[in-house]
Amino acid sequence: MTDDTRQRKPAMLRGLRQRCPNCGEGQLFTRYLKVAPACASCGQSFAPQKADDGPAYFTILVMCHIAGFMLHFMIVYTELGPWMTALLVGAVVLAGSLWMLPRIKGLMIGWQWADRLHGF
Repeated sequence: MTDDTRQRKPAMLRGLRQRCPNCGEGQLFTRYLKVAPACASCGQSFAPQKADDGPAYFTILVMCHIAGFMLHFMIVYTELGPWMTALLVGAVVLAGSLWMLPRIKGLMIGWQWADRLHGF
């Protein structure tokens, strides 16, 4: 991909898949949330990325909405007690947050790369 044309949607989708926003081949992370220094395929540096707390805020935003809807439907439509409701909602929120966090971070890095933010 050339430097003069960076499309936002494909870059963000590649980041969502935890791949390099430039080529879509190399891994974006070396560990769970540790961003690789550069892409192993195309050499794109990821040093300028500044996702900071953004992925955590968006993950919390989404998961709180899911938890709210779950609580509403579980209280209104089931006969589960408060302990079982809290355990089920807590388990779903924990699992969903752990699954969603690296994907949202990748999406934000893809967006930063596409818009040439922070020195990309």
